[in-house]
Amino acid sequence: MMSNNVHPVLKPAQAMVLAAGLGKRMRPITDHIPKPLITVAGKPMLDHVLDRLGDAGFDRVVVNYHYLGEMIAKHVAQRDFPSVVCSPEADLLETGGGVQNALPMLDENAVLVANADMFWTEGKDPLFTRMIEAFDADHMDCLMAIAPVQGAFGYDGAGDFFWQVDGRLKRRGDAASAPYFFTGVQILTPRLFEDILPGNFSLNIIYDRALAKGRCYGLVHDGGWFHIGTPEALRDAEDAIAAS
Repeated sequence: MMSNNVHPVLKPAQAMVLAAGLGKRMRPITDHIPKPLITVAGKPMLDHVLDRLGDAGFDRVVVNYHYLGEMIAKHVAQRDFPSVVCSPEADLLETGGGVQNALPMLDENAVLVANADMFWTEGKDPLFTRMIEAFDADHMDCLMAIAPVQGAFGYDGAGDFFWQVDGRLKRRGDAASAPYFFTGVQILTPRLFEDILPGNFSLNIIYDRALAKGRCYGLVHDGGWFHIGTPEALRDAEDAIAAS
């Protein structure tokens, strides 16, 4: 996923972690700590994501931040691997604007993007490794990691996507429910951002572009997924993780 002829000093990052959210549903915990730094299963959620990126071979990662960003910057500065480049946001840019803002620091061909505030257990093979192996730039502009609604810990939504027989995704649309939800892990091609003015916007705009072209695919996560959105869910998740 990384260009072969890039000078080492200027080498772009192959992955980005989104850590700029406000974490409002996690209050009062997030009154004093950003959600990505909340500890789950022994370490901050952000470190779980960064460690797994390192295990998958990513040696350089961009992390954006906004809310209590100085805490995130100080935390990632203490890490040795993967190396972290920060992308601060004075104004919150949302997911799409956050990635677009970091594009000058990212690989021009494809980049793995993951939310910072999530926790999962691996299946047969690590999720990030599976994503890298499954991404096909000839046919895909977007590859999303999706998980089954049934069996996901703490998820109470109606689902986001139908996974079609050829691997392409279809939005739930007007259907009452869909069997899979988007996990927050994806591989994107930067060309999806072409002609979009800089600013605050959702990655849903990017997904819709890929869906419209038939170039948005899904990979089903085969391990456990923990949706941790509230302090109560955090306590329950810790119990469930300890028992698993």
